[in-house]
Amino acid sequence: MASCAIVIPARMASTRFPGKPLVDLMGKPMVQWVVEAALVSHITDRIIVATPDQEIIDACDSFGAEAIRTRLDHQSGTDRIAEVSETLAAEILVNVQGDEPLVDPETIRACAEPLLRNPQVRMGSVWTPCSDEELENPACVKVVTSLQGDALYFSRYPVPFPRNNRPEAVKKHIGIYAYRREVVQAFATWAQTPLELAEGLEQLRFMENGVAIRMTQGTSSPVAVDTPEQADEVRRILEGRPTH
Repeated sequence: MASCAIVIPARMASTRFPGKPLVDLMGKPMVQWVVEAALVSHITDRIIVATPDQEIIDACDSFGAEAIRTRLDHQSGTDRIAEVSETLAAEILVNVQGDEPLVDPETIRACAEPLLRNPQVRMGSVWTPCSDEELENPACVKVVTSLQGDALYFSRYPVPFPRNNRPEAVKKHIGIYAYRREVVQAFATWAQTPLELAEGLEQLRFMENGVAIRMTQGTSSPVAVDTPEQADEVRRILEGRPTH
């Protein structure tokens, strides 16, 4: 089986919530919750936090996680992963966002499995049915797929347009990615593309450069953390979980 590593991009600089990777959630920094979920996915023992910040490296050291320092000037987490990939032997890299403390380990596995099973698959991601409440929300990204399961397009609009009744639920994109090493390294060399710029969705850069993205059904996180209020919501969810 191909070698695999999970890379968690995390940085202290955030417009709405500076320092959020280290916000305390039930006695653990947020990034630790993400690392532990990645471990439970059981696709690899190699979990790496990619960060430009010494504070995050020190926190990872304190709970026994591997961290690699990256440049400060990356435009995206994908660029940060591309830099880390230069020092790794892993053939497949899985991008799990550092602000997803409630990420589902089985969804991480679902994202990576097409690449682990089929050497012809170059990139993967995941979807879940979109709720009616999220249909018109541009922050909720939608994806349409081919009969083979590859993404045809991602949009902030509720695609497909229902000129006729939709035969199936609209698919909500979940922002977890798996890439072959050479694909994510190529991404960092490509200029931003027209559809990427129009939608503000970097995954379109892969598609505009001819990379097929195999989509698998997964489960979305109840909440990602972009604000202190969302951190409070995560705490309430964690407090309600059974302790066993």
